[in-house]
Order: sequence, then C-alpha cells, then structure tokens
Amino acid sequence: MKSIIIGGTPMVKISIIGAGSAMFSLSLIKDICLTPSLEGSVISFMDIDEQRLNSAYSLCERYAKEANIHLILEKTTDRRESLRGADFVMLAALIGGHQRLKDGWDIAQRHGYRFGGSLHVMHDEGFWINFDQLQLMESVMQDILEICPNAWYMLVSNPVMAGVTYLQRKYPEAKLAGFCHGSNGVKAVAEVIGLDPEHITYEIPGVNHFIWLTEFRYKGEDAFPILDRWIEEKSADYIEKCGTCDWLGPKAIDLYKKFGVFPIGDTGNPGGGAWPAWHHADEETERFYKEDPQAWWRDLYFAGGAAGVEKIRRVSENTAEKVMDSFPPEHSTEPMIPFIEAIACDVPRVMILNILNDSNYVPGIPLDFQVEIPCYVSGIGVQGIKTKGLPKPVIQYALRDRVAPVEMELQAYGSGSYDDLVQLILMDPWTRSEQQARALLDEILQMPSLVAMREHFK
Repeated sequence: MKSIIIGGTPMVKISIIGAGSAMFSLSLIKDICLTPSLEGSVISFMDIDEQRLNSAYSLCERYAKEANIHLILEKTTDRRESLRGADFVMLAALIGGHQRLKDGWDIAQRHGYRFGGSLHVMHDEGFWINFDQLQLMESVMQDILEICPNAWYMLVSNPVMAGVTYLQRKYPEAKLAGFCHGSNGVKAVAEVIGLDPEHITYEIPGVNHFIWLTEFRYKGEDAFPILDRWIEEKSADYIEKCGTCDWLGPKAIDLYKKFGVFPIGDTGNPGGGAWPAWHHADEETERFYKEDPQAWWRDLYFAGGAAGVEKIRRVSENTAEKVMDSFPPEHSTEPMIPFIEAIACDVPRVMILNILNDSNYVPGIPLDFQVEIPCYVSGIGVQGIKTKGLPKPVIQYALRDRVAPVEMELQAYGSGSYDDLVQLILMDPWTRSEQQARALLDEILQMPSLVAMREHFK
C-alpha cells in the first residue's frame, strides 16, 4: 500500500472499493474537500485494475492539494488491506463493466427482448451482471465483519434492491445502507415547475428505482396544485422541447394522472428499467410518450460516461493544468459524503436511503425486503422514518414488478438452480414462451466472461 499524508490528523477512514472509476472517486474527493468537518480523514482507494487505480489516485491527490485540504490518501490493490481500520466502506465496483452488460443486451434483443419494464434482462441489473455483483457484495461483507465489524457498509453499485435485501437478511448484525441519487429527481421537478428546491419538503417512498412523490410542500403549503397548474398550462410547451425519457415528459405525467402520485428519478426512466412495459409496447407507442430507451442508453448514459472518462484522461495527463479548472469545487449532490459526515461528526440530517423494511416503513412491502425511504441519520446511526405509504395499485405493481422478480432472483442465486433462473426470465414482460427464456439463458451462459456463473447454475 502506498499512502501520502497531505497534512492533519486522521479523522475517519473511508475505504472505496472500485475506486478506479476516476469520475466517481473525484466526485467524492470534491465533496470531502467541501466538507470541512471531514478534513484529516484517511481515504483508501482500492481497485484490482492498477492502471485505473493510479490514474484516479493521482487526480484526487492533485485536487486535494489544490483545495489545500488536509487528507491522508492511500491506494492499494489489496482489498483486505484497504479495509483495515475502516469506518466506512463504499462499494462502487461493477464487475465486467459496461461491455459485459451490452454484450448481454445484444443477445437478449436477438431473442425478442426489448427495453421497457424489463428489470432483469433489458436493464443494467441484468441477471448475468447481478450474479457477480451479489457475489462481490457478499465477499466484501464477510471481509468487513472480520476486519472492521463496526464499519458502515455503503452499497453504491447496483443491484441495490437485491443487495440490501439479501445482505441484511443474511447478516442482520451488519451496519448497511444502500445509496441511489434518483431521489434528487424531486428537486429537478421543483425547478422545472418554478419552485426553489431549498424550500420544498417531500416524501418519496417505495423500493429502489420505484419511488413516488406522495407528499409535496413548498414553503409549508401543498405544492401539488402548483404541479397540476404547470401540467395544465405549461407542460405542452415543455414536452415539445424536452428530450427522450424526460423525468417530466408525457410518460411521467400519464403515470401521475393514473395513480395520483408522481414518479421520481429512475421509476419510469431507463435507469430504472423504463417501467411500465405498456408505455413501450411498440415504436408508435414510444413515440407518443416520447420514449426511446435505446437512444437514452446510447446517447446519454454511455456516450456521456465516455465523454467524462475522456475528460478525466485529458486532465490527468496534463499535469500543468489545474484539476479545479475543469472540475470546479461544487457539491456533486451525491448522498455518500453527507451520510458519512452525519454519522462521523454527529451532524443530524434526514436522507433518502435504502434499508430493510423491518419496521413497516412502507406498508404493503414485505418486512424483510428493501425499501427506499427518508431516514434520520446522526451519530446514533440510521433510523428509518415510517411513511404514509403508497396507493394500493402502486403497491401491487411494486410487488409484481419489483419485489417478486428480486425474490425469484435471490431464490435462484441461493439454490444454484438453472430452472429457478429460467423462472426469473419467465417473469420478464417480453418473455412469450419457456423456449424463448431457455434459449436466452443458454446463450447468455456461453459468454466467455461467465465461467463462474455457468458453474453455479446447474
């Protein structure tokens, strides 16, 4: 392990597993540098890709020096070494990367699958991705309980829904929370309809990638009438100009009119599986709702990510350039560093987190299943806040389209049964026959990178 002391005395130790993602690591360092109470902390960068690790580490080292913030930065390819003495462990790794995901999608499309309501096939939580992710999540958990049992385990990479459910059931003694930035979508909604996000209060319960705005207030007054007026008077002009899969596009408005609660973040977005399937029945329907998940993934998600990587590469290679010139000192709006500050420095705040529904925080969701809810976070830890819940139809869709498939996935993962995995694929809205499901699975399992998965499922 190599470490560099930029100054000060260690405050807390944060271990970042999968720190080779320079954009992610830099966002965290920026947020730490903008959080004076965390000055003096140890940040341990860990990744198995030494080249990516070195690039991310060097960039973050430069940023901290430019910000004149006292941090102790470490880097290592040894996960257990990174965990020693950790107070917070952040898992941000994606095994196989985006290419493995896209390779699986290409296979699925040849077998008749398409984007829209597909949680475990045409989504970034594809079952062939989740298998390795769940194994990684559990192996990190086991190391934490052995090496730093009092550390908070922060699940940042997907599948958050399956990961929180599986790990918290199996390791109830662990300190665990799942993170997703989709809840920031409520602030985007507020801004579009002309409200200052600093003056809104809200409740957005649900399960990960399926959360709904049920309480919405602005300066103490009910804000739903403001949203309703905006829809009636201004949404048509907005829709004419907005891009595909917009959080305030015709699909989101249609769901709001159907259920009386507004979909937030990834709920109906491709990042959450583009729920529901009926808005994606065919190309004509998608055009009507201004939905094109394929273009969203290609042009916004992957292309945007590639542009970010290229920017990182350019800045990291040009050591004469200040990192801050390209990445100004602005908060990323990600929840991880505020979470760490709340606990480590006892700075109480309410945050949207993913935890187990063990106190019936969202009525209707099983008590041993993950929910995404407001939580009171402080030096005491994480305390879930019970919500008023969701309309009954929304709960039923959550059970059918979110809870049931994840339960089937975890059943298959635990049993190692090929047939259980077939059952998971049969639950996909685009499966038309068992033959189709088995053909998809057989071809997916032949992907060269899935040797461990082939051995697991017999």
